[in-house]
This record gives sequence, C-alpha cells and structure tokens, in this order.
Amino acid sequence: MKIRFYADPGHGWGRVKISKLKDLGILDKISSYSYTRGDYAYLEEDCDLHVFCRAMRAKGKTVTFRAYHTNKSSRIRNYQSFTQGK
Repeated sequence: MKIRFYADPGHGWGRVKISKLKDLGILDKISSYSYTRGDYAYLEEDCDLHVFCRAMRAKGKTVTFRAYHTNKSSRIRNYQSFTQGK
C-alpha cells in the first residue's frame, strides 16, 4: 500500500483512509496527535504511523511512502484532532 507522507520543518504525517484504520482494528490506538479531514486520518510520524505500519505488516502487507515537504508550517496542523473526529 502506498501512502502519502507530508512533512513540514517540525513534524510529519502519513495520510490513511479512516476506513483502513477500522478494517485493521486500530482506531482506538490512534492518539490525538494525529488529525482528520474528510475520509482521511493524518497519522503523526512518531507513534501513530508506526502503529499503522505494524498492523499492516501483521496482515502481510507492505507500506511504501510518497513524500511531500513544505518549508512552512503544514496546514495539517489546522485539521481536526483525531479524537474529535472519531
């Protein structure tokens, strides 16, 4: 599975469909440091993205990334906190 990874000078997030988190049974393992917008979760790189990748590996799936970087503060920081979006 290829996911988009967005980064700014201070942090990074992997974009994953919320339905995929439900399918993997890990919704309750995602912290409020991640964000939501529409059908997507933006999983923070330090913990939540690793939870996702481990769950995918446990299912025998490979995760690859396509990286996007900005030198400004990412607009993802203004999205709804994940716990509010559940």
